[in-house]
Amino acid sequence: MDRTETLAALRRGDLAGARELRLPDGLTEVPREIFALADTLEVLDLGRGSLTDLPADLGRLRHLRVLFASGNPFPRLPPVLGDCPTLSQLGFRGCGIEAVPAESLPRDLRWLTLTDNRIETLPAALGEQPRLQKLMLAGNRIAALPDSLSAADNLELIRLACNRLEALPSWLMRLPRLAWIAYAGNPAEPATEPAPSVRVPWVELVVGDLLGEGASGRVHQAAWRGEAVALKLFKGAMTSDGLPAREMEACLAAGTHPALTGALGRLDGHPDGAEGLLLRLLPPHWHVLAGSPSLASCSRDVYDPDLRLDPERTVRIARSIAEAAAHLHGRGLIHGDLYAHNTLWDADTGAAVLSDFGAASALPDGPAGAALARIEARAMGILLGELLDRCPAPPEDLRALEGACTQLDPAGRPGLAEVAAALGRITA
Repeated sequence: MDRTETLAALRRGDLAGARELRLPDGLTEVPREIFALADTLEVLDLGRGSLTDLPADLGRLRHLRVLFASGNPFPRLPPVLGDCPTLSQLGFRGCGIEAVPAESLPRDLRWLTLTDNRIETLPAALGEQPRLQKLMLAGNRIAALPDSLSAADNLELIRLACNRLEALPSWLMRLPRLAWIAYAGNPAEPATEPAPSVRVPWVELVVGDLLGEGASGRVHQAAWRGEAVALKLFKGAMTSDGLPAREMEACLAAGTHPALTGALGRLDGHPDGAEGLLLRLLPPHWHVLAGSPSLASCSRDVYDPDLRLDPERTVRIARSIAEAAAHLHGRGLIHGDLYAHNTLWDADTGAAVLSDFGAASALPDGPAGAALARIEARAMGILLGELLDRCPAPPEDLRALEGACTQLDPAGRPGLAEVAAALGRITA
């Protein structure tokens, strides 16, 4: 059933007992018929339309957990959201929102997406949400984070790219569970020189099949001077991680490493003015290690339930990703999105590479840079733990390493170079 048919069925009363409702684009008001689903509705997607407010009695949807309203011109995050007793995930991207009232934050808030709005300030109440785990704020006008977020002990992922932050607060690096952070495109990010790169004329490329598509661009198979390569064409729009231009700069600045999908050159002369990168093409039997987080898993990847790893492949995957991240740290970058869904691997051998620089940011020098790198050490520990959960007989040394990386005191975590070295010793 497509979304238009869904709306018609809702109005006929055919959707009794529905737990999910995805309405078509173009709504000018929320149909009152949704309240007939008050006893069951858990996920509501309002599509992209011209909604500027939500029904005053939205709290009647007492089982509603997830609400998507991206692309509607809300001037503020609707205060009525705070009346929804079980609401835990909000998606209001690209709405033009300027204000976030404290009363708009549900008590069970776990995942808040406010990407690509016009927000300048956030309420102190944001740091008072005990379940807050994932906070997406890229592409706003935020100059300071509320100090109350220093108590957000369950926060695991934060996206701050392309705001107006002059500095990252010191408490951010002390959050015990923070593992994924992006802050490129703020004054707080250290200035870096553009990385030198080979220029690849569009006319020299033979572009083939689409290999994949993500938020920031499309990847095609291509041929360049007789060599098979991958071509990533960037879309140019703001993503949840930040601007694609920053991703391209980070990918070039990363240089080459066996465990990275390194950039071979920068595209010149696309007929539509699109920007792009040439990347090395991996063999066709390499695949993504896991799926991206789901609504239920929030900040954790979703694996094939049948995936089983032997100790050798477990260690090889982990060592490759740790070495890739250590290489990036050594070049003054944090990956920001160190996940299995950004890991491509060969299931036969366990060979793996780290991909996708959309959340990468430049590291400052000194203690601040080291503290930010220890955030990524926790991401590495989480990934290692997920691999070990799929290994029937994991080496005890690996569990100890996982614990060191994920400990709640960031200052006690090892650097990624230490992690890679430890994994190398286990391999030996």
